[in-house]
Amino acid sequence: MMFYRLREDIACVFERDPAARSSWEVLTCYPGLHALTLHRLSHWLWENQLRWLARFSSHVGRFFTGIEIHPGAAIGRRVFIDHGMGVVIGETAEIGDDCTLYHGVTLGGTSWNKGKRHPTLQCGVVVGAGAKVIGPIVIGEGAKIGSNAVVVKDVPAGATAVGIPARIILDERDKSREEKAAKLGFSAYAVTRDDDPVSKAIEGLVDHSNELDHRIEMILKELEALRADQDSALSASRWAEHKVVTK
Repeated sequence: MMFYRLREDIACVFERDPAARSSWEVLTCYPGLHALTLHRLSHWLWENQLRWLARFSSHVGRFFTGIEIHPGAAIGRRVFIDHGMGVVIGETAEIGDDCTLYHGVTLGGTSWNKGKRHPTLQCGVVVGAGAKVIGPIVIGEGAKIGSNAVVVKDVPAGATAVGIPARIILDERDKSREEKAAKLGFSAYAVTRDDDPVSKAIEGLVDHSNELDHRIEMILKELEALRADQDSALSASRWAEHKVVTK
């Protein structure tokens, strides 16, 4: 079972990191993989009431990887921590299958009280570099958290949260902007504040590019329609000539 999970973890690195070149490289040079493997040991110790040993093994993992995962945290399968330096995952955090965390991510708490105080990430969540997800909130399946965002409220499934404090991107204009930004090679959900002039300038450029693409698509459709009309007229003319000749 342990080796099967390890193979799964290596395979998910190849799916999400184009820099990965070989299984041996991933196995020996990826601190996120090392941290998750050590966490499985410390979590097993924690669940079996060997609390000091669990904390010590977690501390050793932090020393070698720069990733701090409390042994009480519940982490699913095929989770990928990319780069990983500075990642902090609290005791009552829950991370579902197929999630991705980038460096500097904090899954933290807002209370000193016992009980659930850290976030729950459902399956397929992506958390950008430097993002802070704070409190016993739920990040819905397939949601994205933008780089450097500070999230203190629930995020719906499939939504994107950006900014400080984070806001939810839901309208069609924002969605089209996200798609266009991805095509251009960067992620617009890394843009943070509404009142940031640089952010506004980038959004304006993306919107302008979107509008140009829309107009070009309309022109191409018109050209295709004209070409179809010309082809149809030419075919009709040839058919008429053919009938005249045969008569």
